[in-house]
Amino acid sequence: MSPRLILALALSLALHGGLFLPDILKRLSVAPPPPALQATLRLPPMVPDVPFEPLLKNTIDTEEAPQVAEPQPPSPVTPQPKPKTAAKREVQVAQRKLSKHLFYPPEAVARGLEGEVRLILKLSADGSVDDVNIAASSGYPILDNAAIKAAYAMGKLTGATSRELILPVIFRLE
Repeated sequence: MSPRLILALALSLALHGGLFLPDILKRLSVAPPPPALQATLRLPPMVPDVPFEPLLKNTIDTEEAPQVAEPQPPSPVTPQPKPKTAAKREVQVAQRKLSKHLFYPPEAVARGLEGEVRLILKLSADGSVDDVNIAASSGYPILDNAAIKAAYAMGKLTGATSRELILPVIFRLE
């Protein structure tokens, strides 16, 4: 090998080494990175079981517990029907009328979807449906929307004295 070639090789190594040397020294002087974070799962603190009250109460089928009252003399006026009975009757009438307009969406039938939707119907003074909201969803938007469309299609509820009704709509495959 010629001395000129050796000199060129030595100069090339010195030049390249001079360029990379500061970077190598900088990396050696830096502290190693901290260890990676570790997460552990802990169980939540034990809370004593407290009986809870459901968010949506069934006000249709339940009757209030009779309260003990002092006996009163019978009145000559004929007794009025209980308000709960009237409300229950209104819901039954609304459900009968709704069943004429309710259809089971074919897509829901094909997918085997079932559920119960509870609707809040807001009625005007003449008994027509002003607004429909979902009180409890079935969990399937297709069933919820079918129930809402049927409620609007009912039109009027003749003889309705309530301004608001909670109407259960049940979708079951047979």
